[in-house]
Amino acid sequence: MNRGLLLRFENLVQLRGARRRLRALSSREVCAAQWKPVQLSARPVQSLLLHPQLWPKHRLISAALSQCRHLATKEETKKKRKKIPQTSGEVEIRQKMTVEELAQAMGKDIDHIYEVLLYTDINLDSVEPDSILREDHIKMIVQKSGMKYKSAKLKEEKERKNTDAVKRQVVNYPAVLTPRPPVVTILGHVDHGKTTLLDSLRKTQVASMEAGGITQHIGAFIVHMPSGEKITFLDTPGHAAFSAMRARGTNVTDIVILVVAAEDGVMQQTIESIQHAKNAGVPIILAINKCDKPEADPERVKKELLAHDVVCEEFGGDVQAVNISALKGENLMVLAEATVALAEMLELKADATGLVEGMIIESRKDKGKGPLTTAIIQRGTLRKGCVLVAGKTWAKVRFLFDENGKAMDAASPGIPVEIMGWKESPSAGDEILEVESEQRAQEVVAWRTYVEQQEKMKKDLEVIEAKQKEHRLEYEKKQQKLAHLTWRQRKAVLFKANKHLMFSRPKERTEMDENTLSLIVKGDVDGSVEAILNILDSYDCEDECKLDIVYFGMGDISENDINLAEAFNGVIFGFSVKANESIKKLADKKGIKIKLHNIIYKLIEDLKDELNSRLPPTVVETTIGESSVLDTFSITVGKNKIPVAGCRVHKGLLDRKMKFKLIRNRDVVWKGCLSSLKHHKDDVQVIKTGMDCGLSLDKNLEFSIGDEIICYEEKEVQQTTSWDPGF
Repeated sequence: MNRGLLLRFENLVQLRGARRRLRALSSREVCAAQWKPVQLSARPVQSLLLHPQLWPKHRLISAALSQCRHLATKEETKKKRKKIPQTSGEVEIRQKMTVEELAQAMGKDIDHIYEVLLYTDINLDSVEPDSILREDHIKMIVQKSGMKYKSAKLKEEKERKNTDAVKRQVVNYPAVLTPRPPVVTILGHVDHGKTTLLDSLRKTQVASMEAGGITQHIGAFIVHMPSGEKITFLDTPGHAAFSAMRARGTNVTDIVILVVAAEDGVMQQTIESIQHAKNAGVPIILAINKCDKPEADPERVKKELLAHDVVCEEFGGDVQAVNISALKGENLMVLAEATVALAEMLELKADATGLVEGMIIESRKDKGKGPLTTAIIQRGTLRKGCVLVAGKTWAKVRFLFDENGKAMDAASPGIPVEIMGWKESPSAGDEILEVESEQRAQEVVAWRTYVEQQEKMKKDLEVIEAKQKEHRLEYEKKQQKLAHLTWRQRKAVLFKANKHLMFSRPKERTEMDENTLSLIVKGDVDGSVEAILNILDSYDCEDECKLDIVYFGMGDISENDINLAEAFNGVIFGFSVKANESIKKLADKKGIKIKLHNIIYKLIEDLKDELNSRLPPTVVETTIGESSVLDTFSITVGKNKIPVAGCRVHKGLLDRKMKFKLIRNRDVVWKGCLSSLKHHKDDVQVIKTGMDCGLSLDKNLEFSIGDEIICYEEKEVQQTTSWDPGF
């Protein structure tokens, strides 16, 4: 209180002094003004008046007022400064802060955060600048840095509105529903004649165009029957690697034709195909193929299928069985008529009006056309200009093509169609939905992307929490070992143990493990890439050689693929794709391997060979000769006594250049080389079977009668991976 009065009094005194100086200065300038005579001229005398030079009064007043204002506001400024909170040393924290965000909030660099983390249970090897820290760790870091923390006010995030596209309600009005062609999927074991059957129905040579005679992806075709009916056929791969494609085919189908070779019977993929049909609730027609062969036994096939609940009509079941020869075209019309008859019984109809719904069967990239998809329309009629959504991408339909590449104006339900106009390639198996506008399509894609990100964040947090729990348990174990020390001693021990980590940050730990195979996988269609990735998922030999998939996608080998392979020291595997000459030259220049295949099992065999080449060679011991110790004695060389064994060779031979090992009671006691090998008194290089010899070792080791001395040779043999992809 007294201090305030003194300050106010001081201000008043200064103000009074300023006014007094102002008044004195003004009067002095007026009174002491010099009267300056005006230069004489031919004017009257009365013009000889003297003019005083006065000080400008307005300047004096403004100077005095500015000083008064400064003095008057000085105290208020001090009061305002006192009211401003001291923010230095106080950090605003929130949940799920990253290392980088915490460093910025504290005004420190990231190295400071790492140094503080040395005293926690966090494993620094797993900490990156974007790693999320636990709340208790954040508080501890702030406190150990000599600062205080306060919790930030959380902004309540508004719940995002669901803007996803959904299917229309099912309408069963007879006036709206119109007949549609049945969608028939041909399933069966590899090389049982599925594509040849479809060949004969279409009168084309699809099978001859397939690599190795094996279907590598789904083919969708329309077959026109002589009676005028249309049937949409889906030809799926039979190879074990394409299980997902077969499952996808049954999800959109109405009828399954199960092809079984009459001479082979029920095989692995036959059983799997039956299971897919049962899961989809789809009726089966049995086509027993290759009945023209002498070793064909259709009755055996029917009996084998009984074990898998596929009961033919002649055994009292509801499954039609037709004996055919796809290669010679025998009984194909009977099979087609059976398919049409079953379709009529199912009364297949669909709504051809309203927004389009469908399913993507296959997806691929074309250099000239961009992303293309093969789809089956299920509801509505697809036309040019329609806006479609599938997965996390959308399209404005530019062109429609049939299975022969001819342009189409529209595609009704049950018709396979190739769609051009996608922004990105959707995944095979994605559902197609038509929306009202491009803006609506972007909203749907944004929502689906947001949902996927939320799910990913949730999974990441679960993994992080599990890792943190694991590190905490390790930390508690370490603390228990140091429990007998004082806290200063504990900190000193921990600091010494972790000191080396201060000089190697996570960003600097980028050295690639030599025992790692980095892969870039390229395929012609989405389903092929999916099949390869499914096989790679079964890899379970990480202890032998790590398998790292750097990138996968569709399309021919590009320069970006070469650059990726160079950066990761990887190998490029291409399935049914090409690499032009310029790309091959670039790969040769950079030492990058490009492995192109058209058959799936050959690609996997090549991959296994590449894995084998990354494995270190193993040393294999090959026995050359065996001998036993019959007597022991010693000789004196200088002041040293050297043990000598009298041996007899009973198998092979002893070669002094090779390596030897001493076995006693089935245990290897010694391995090394001989210092001497004698027959009688002569030094020799080789002792053959049945001969006696005396030998000494390069180590002063006592022999025992009955010991075995084995001569062996070490050879390096290339290891082979124990990974079994299942075929």
